[in-house]
Amino acid sequence: MKIRILGAGPAGLTFAALMKRHDPSHDVVVYERGPRDATWGFGVVFSDRALEFLRADDEDLVRLLTPHMETWPDLTIVHNDTRIPIAGNGFAAIGRLDMLGLLYAHAESLGVRIVFQTEISSLSRPELAGADLVVAANGAFSWVRAENEHRFGTRIDWRPNQFIWYGTSKPFDSLSLTFRETPHGVFCAHHYRYRPDMSTFLVEVEQQTWQRAGFGQMSPQAALAHCEQVFARDLDGHPILSNNSYWRQFPAVWNERWSFDNVVLMGDALRTAHFSIGSGTRLAMEDAVALFKALREEPTVALALGRYQAMRQPPMKKIWDAANVSLRWYEQMDRHIALHPVDFAYGYMTRTGRVDHAEVRRRDARLAAAYERLHPELALPSG
Repeated sequence: MKIRILGAGPAGLTFAALMKRHDPSHDVVVYERGPRDATWGFGVVFSDRALEFLRADDEDLVRLLTPHMETWPDLTIVHNDTRIPIAGNGFAAIGRLDMLGLLYAHAESLGVRIVFQTEISSLSRPELAGADLVVAANGAFSWVRAENEHRFGTRIDWRPNQFIWYGTSKPFDSLSLTFRETPHGVFCAHHYRYRPDMSTFLVEVEQQTWQRAGFGQMSPQAALAHCEQVFARDLDGHPILSNNSYWRQFPAVWNERWSFDNVVLMGDALRTAHFSIGSGTRLAMEDAVALFKALREEPTVALALGRYQAMRQPPMKKIWDAANVSLRWYEQMDRHIALHPVDFAYGYMTRTGRVDHAEVRRRDARLAAAYERLHPELALPSG
């Protein structure tokens, strides 16, 4: 089979490796518009549950990545100066560039050809001629999807919050969500270490907060300094670091149809999941596994593409729906911050509706007990 993949991210590389390992005779080429040694990006995070799912389908890949990951068993919510650690929420993180380098080497060791610094901007390009399958794994702003929205049934919902993806040299001891009240509104930092000496530090604010703070008129240097001031107590003197960092809004992408002819979407080109649930990379890799399985099980590409959507859409949509509920919780940060810190942390944990009180009690009995003291009607009867 002649397979051409647009985009050398986690989705495209995972799919390429699976196909080539299954049948070395497949002609698999990945085209990436950026250079091999691109230097932008900080870390990506996986929940323990996400790694379990990936391990079940591609243990070799998980075994390749895990020695390079930072891990921790808890989540921490910081409500101004009140820290609330929450057990039962294990995570692992790896530098984005480290992960891509490992995936490049893994795919190439299996015979996949990766062509860097090559922009494929049309499905009629000669590089795609004669392909049995063209995989558009070229990100949230995929030109393949944009030029064929009527075929895919694309919907894009631009959410109002503003966020900026920074890093810092402070190595945090857990995945943390720090909420700080300021005269302009609430600032939230999503932060976690991905190397012993580096952490991701994503800052998110409501649209009104962004406007009141004047970020639209600030230079990048002034915006970074402002965020350093807001989170000075959390950074302990460490700087915030920029790397192609800029303010942006989140596009919630959905496609009713995942393919047409021999062209198929995967990863963020297919759908985006808000970073607050830490599942974007997991979903991209699971897309790759699902498409691989469909092609392995069906006799033709056309049947496989139909099976791919039918098999993958139900579990993926559950996570996508939860991500969209989660992002709306952040759009009400200024209202939520007025809650008692325990109510605030509990509300965060139960925000998507997928975690009820029994599950909170199972994960972290201390948080459940603290919440029950504030809401005694939830406490279990004695005896």
